[in-house]
Amino acid sequence: MTNAEREKNTELLKETIAYLESRGYEEIKSPIEGYEAPKSYRKAGENISITPDIVAVRNGIKHYFEIGLKSNEPSLLKSKWQFLKTLSQMKNRRFKVITHRGHYRFTDELLQDLNLENNLIRI
Repeated sequence: MTNAEREKNTELLKETIAYLESRGYEEIKSPIEGYEAPKSYRKAGENISITPDIVAVRNGIKHYFEIGLKSNEPSLLKSKWQFLKTLSQMKNRRFKVITHRGHYRFTDELLQDLNLENNLIRI
């Protein structure tokens, strides 16, 4: 989800965090009120920063989670997800996309374009 969409969808973000907590994830970080903000990454030479929607730890392994919602900027989401996928592979971490009802098809099509079909969690 992009930064502009994050402000509109804080309830979905809170539902997702509750889902992850029920699945045993700890040390949850998210850029919403009440949680510590995860580390942001800046693109060199441009004023673009990438912040994962949720970062959590389970069994000693750090996981990056993105929430897949319909967006007017699918190319921005693709580049963000591709970056997080590459980062997680480099640092031996995990990257997953979580989607909610009504957004399955849009999210699935984006993941197919990036060859990430097995990284989808449906709530």
